Amino acid sequence: MKRTLIIAAVVIAFIGIGALIYFYFFAKPAVTTAPGGPSLPEAGQGPPGAGTTPGGGDVSTPAPVTVSPRLVKISAGPVVPGAAVINTRLATASSTGETAVNYIERESGNVFLYLTNTKTLRRISNKTIPGIESAAWLPSGSVAFVRYLSGAQFSTINTYALSASSSTSFFLSQNLADIAVSSAGILTLASGVNGSVASLLRPDGTNPIQVFTTPLSAIRISFLGKSQYLAYTKPSGALPGAAFLVEAGHFSRIAGPKNGLVALASPLGAWVLMSSASGSTLQMELVDASTGEALSLPVATIADKCVWAADDLALYCGIPMDPPSSARYPDDWYQGAVHFSDRIWKIDTAGRYAQLVLDFPKETESDLDAEALALDPANTTLVFVNKNDSSLWAYSL
Repeated sequence: MKRTLIIAAVVIAFIGIGALIYFYFFAKPAVTTAPGGPSLPEAGQGPPGAGTTPGGGDVSTPAPVTVSPRLVKISAGPVVPGAAVINTRLATASSTGETAVNYIERESGNVFLYLTNTKTLRRISNKTIPGIESAAWLPSGSVAFVRYLSGAQFSTINTYALSASSSTSFFLSQNLADIAVSSAGILTLASGVNGSVASLLRPDGTNPIQVFTTPLSAIRISFLGKSQYLAYTKPSGALPGAAFLVEAGHFSRIAGPKNGLVALASPLGAWVLMSSASGSTLQMELVDASTGEALSLPVATIADKCVWAADDLALYCGIPMDPPSSARYPDDWYQGAVHFSDRIWKIDTAGRYAQLVLDFPKETESDLDAEALALDPANTTLVFVNKNDSSLWAYSL
C-alpha cells in the first residue's frame, strides 16, 4: 500500500511538471501583428495591429496654442496629412457658426476633433493604426480613407476606411495607385503595365462602377465637378507631363506637355489650377475647363500646396519666398530634399489677383512649408500642415 502511494505521488508530480512546461513554453498570449506585418484581416475588421488605446475617447490631450487671435496651433504633431473641416451649424442672429476639424495623429492613428469657437480638442476615436501616410476624408468628416504600407519590404499599399465615430470600417482593394473622395463617392485607380482602370464606388465602398480606362499607367486622378474627372501624369521636373479632362470615358488634353506639371481641379469643375517648372522656376496658371484657355497668375507654387474655395471663386496657396534655385521641382519638394518658407495668399479667380492672407513667419518667428490645405464650405477656417514639423494649424479667415 505504501509503495502504491509513492508511485501515485511520483506520477502526479510528473503531470504537474509537464503542465508547467506546457503553459510556460506553448501557451503564451497571442501577439497582434502591426501594420507592415505579413497578413491582412477580413473586410470589415480593423487593419493588422489595430486596437484601442486605453482610456476611451475623452482622454486629456495637449491644449491647442493660440498664437494670435486668428491663428491657432491645433497640434504640435506629427499629424497625418489631410483633415476634414466641417461647418457644424450656420451662424444665426443669436449664435455664431461653429467649425469642426477632424484629423489623425500619425503616431497612433487616433482621430481628434477640434472646435474653432471654444478652441477645445478631444479624441473621438481610439483605434490604434500606426504608420498612416495620408488621409482622404468624406466631406461630412465621418470617414477617412487612410493609406499605409505593409508586407515584405513594405511593398503592399493598403487603403482602409476609418470611421471617426463608429465601428463600421472596411478595406478597399490593395495596391491602389490613387484615390479621390467627394460627396459623389470614392474614385479609385488600379494601375499596371497595361494601363489604368478607374472605378467609382459608393461612400460605403459598395457598387463599384468602371468609369474609364487608359493605357497610361502612371497618372493621378480627381473629381472635376459632378460628371467629369481630371487625370494627369505623375509629376516630375525631368519629364514633360499632361493633364486630361475625362468625360464619359473620353480623354481631352487640357494642358501640357510641361515639365513638373501638377493639376488641382476646382470643386464645381469650372477651373483647373496648373503648376509646372521651367528649370528651377515655378510657374502657375488657371485653365478654363470648358474652353481650355490658360490664364497666367501673378504668384507661383506647386498646386498641391493650394486648396479651392467651395464656390470656385478663390484659391488659398502656400507661396514660397525665394525657393532654392538649385532644386528640381516638384520632385525635391515631395522627397523632402528642399523646404520652403511660405506665406498664405488668396487668389481671386475672376480678377486673377493675389492678396496676402497670412504672413506666418512674422506671426510665429518660424518657417512654414504648407501642405494638405483644407477649407470649410463657408470659407471661415483654413487648416494646413507645416511640412517642416508635421504640426497642424488653423487660421480664421
